[in-house]
Amino acid sequence: MMKKEKWQSYVMEVKELIEPMLARIETIDSKISQGKVLRPEYYRNEDLKKMFGLSNNTIIKYRQTGILPYTKLGDIFLYDSGKIDKILRSNES
Repeated sequence: MMKKEKWQSYVMEVKELIEPMLARIETIDSKISQGKVLRPEYYRNEDLKKMFGLSNNTIIKYRQTGILPYTKLGDIFLYDSGKIDKILRSNES
């Protein structure tokens, strides 16, 4: 009988650990199913290079000419994802 009680105790502990993760997964799933895109609020240089194939020089040029709005935090350049979306929409053909 002792083994059964230990097993039930173990199962309850595991269940308590898993329940918060399941709640978070359900939240993420509901956002995805509602059509909301999970994306960061700000992009960094590396993100722009990966997403659009831009070089460092091109990013610098776009910042200097005002094409690419940015916020600087120390030595880090941040690009508002909402503004990037607006730029892309305004350049649609």
